Amino acid sequence: MEKYQTLEIDQKNPNSPVFYLYLNRPKHRNALSRDFFTEFPKALSSLDQNPNVNVIVLTGAGDHFCAGIDLNNLSSIAGSSVSGDRGRDGERLRRAIKLMQDAITAIERCRKPVIAAIQGACIGGGIDIVTACDIRYCSKDAFFSVKEVDLAITADLGTLQRLPSIVGYGHALELALTGRRFSGQEAKELGLVSGVFGSKQELEGSVRLVAEGKSVISTLLNYQC
Repeated sequence: MEKYQTLEIDQKNPNSPVFYLYLNRPKHRNALSRDFFTEFPKALSSLDQNPNVNVIVLTGAGDHFCAGIDLNNLSSIAGSSVSGDRGRDGERLRRAIKLMQDAITAIERCRKPVIAAIQGACIGGGIDIVTACDIRYCSKDAFFSVKEVDLAITADLGTLQRLPSIVGYGHALELALTGRRFSGQEAKELGLVSGVFGSKQELEGSVRLVAEGKSVISTLLNYQC
């Protein structure tokens, strides 16, 4: 199995068709580095093409799901787009953003069900990721924020496109314009997650049961195709 700098793939049970894809920068609260946007679609594609995989559980290593885009990544993108030629700079920036958008959209391209298991922080780019997943669950300690507004940038890696269809346009607009932090329980009330569990351990156990059930459905769908 291929090794990654920002991700880890794990098959916890060698006989199980459920594979786990970890955001794997726990010392940085799994902030999304530039390498992530190259590696993530590759990892998803490899799981999608693997006949032994029926369901993918997407989660974060350590105490947090994802703290958003690494600010160093934003600085490097902005820095690489400054040449004095506004046209060329704008085109470089557009391509960089397009690459990041495409990396998140890889979740939707994946033919296998992707279940997000969210603990701790799910901020900015983390919400971009989970809104592209098929099912979302979180632990009681999870908290969320569409943080981009506080950085004077737009949540344009997928949140503004996907969140309204999940929580409703009014709720999505309020969350995006205020950037306020909201709890896992509120996320459930909004419809962003399907369930909230008392601890990370309970979350992991419950998601495993759901994933194993979904793997049967996925097997049947793949057989019919």
